[in-house]
Order: sequence, then structure tokens, then C-alpha cells
Amino acid sequence: MAEYSYELKIPLARVAVVIGTRGMVKKEIEEATGTNIQIDSAEGDVFLTGDDALGLYTAREVITAIGRGFNPELAKLLLKQDYASEQVDIDDYAKTKKHEIRVRGRVIGAEGKARQVIEELTDCHVSVYGKTITIIGEVGSVTICRAAIEKLLSGSQHSSVYRWLEKQRKEMKRKKAIEGFE
Repeated sequence: MAEYSYELKIPLARVAVVIGTRGMVKKEIEEATGTNIQIDSAEGDVFLTGDDALGLYTAREVITAIGRGFNPELAKLLLKQDYASEQVDIDDYAKTKKHEIRVRGRVIGAEGKARQVIEELTDCHVSVYGKTITIIGEVGSVTICRAAIEKLLSGSQHSSVYRWLEKQRKEMKRKKAIEGFE
């Protein structure tokens, strides 16, 4: 049987979180995905090996999410089949360091309010860490959440983004109700 492998790098500050108390987080990811995980604590390098390509991909997604600021319990939502993660690079929207700080602040909002509203309206989880914004949620919701974040990063007013999100939420509920009758 073929053996697959991935190599990825996570911030040194997040290595201990990936490992977990007495190695429990690492062990849970290995067991859930059928992979072997080796971590170089000094460099932040993570080596994944296994014979199941899908399990390997899933382990990579979970570890990447933890590396981007999610707590392990939220990152493990990616073990579910209908969950996905997406990452938005703030550098794609900011020209200077000052501009980067400003656009990151637009997504977070005063006391985290903007991020909280986006999470509530999309049923997604959002992590703003370093120069990235990472989203975890059900596949359809992640797409909507990403679009809302990109609108804010591009300078759209918060109120118009929230109105757009409320319309999207109503539309998704309507679709789910119709699917429930079929």
C-alpha cells in the first residue's frame, strides 16, 4: 500500500497547543485520521505520514487550523465530513503595515463585535491570527462567511455587510426548509 506524507509549518507559539497536555491533542488527531504525526518543537515543522490520503488531508487541515489560532476542539470540527476551513490572507487587501492593522481591526471590530456578528450570522468560527483570517464551518456557510470578510477587508460598511449576511442567512434557512420537505 502506498504511504503518503505532508510537511507543514506552524507558528512556534502554537506547537504546544497542537501537542496538547501529555500529547493528547496530537494523539486524538492521529487516531481520528489514521495518521502518524511528528513535530519538531524547535522549528514548528510538522510531518504527517499515513496510507489514507483523505485522513492525511484532514489531519493537515486540523493542524493548520490550530496553527492559525483555533483551539483544538473547534479545529476538530474539521473531522466532520460536512465541515471545511478557508483562509483569507490580509496582505491581499493591505498595502502597508498600518493599512494591515486597520483592515484586521475592521474584521475584529470594537471589542470583537464585528467578528462576533459575522460568526452568529453564518454559524462559522473565525480566527484572526497574524496576517491571516481563518474560517471553520459547514461548507456552504464558510463560502458566505468568506465573502462577508472579503467585503469588510475591501472597505464595505459594516451595516451593509450585516444586511447582506442576514439576507444570505434567510435564503439558507429557506433552502433547508425546502430540502426538509423533499
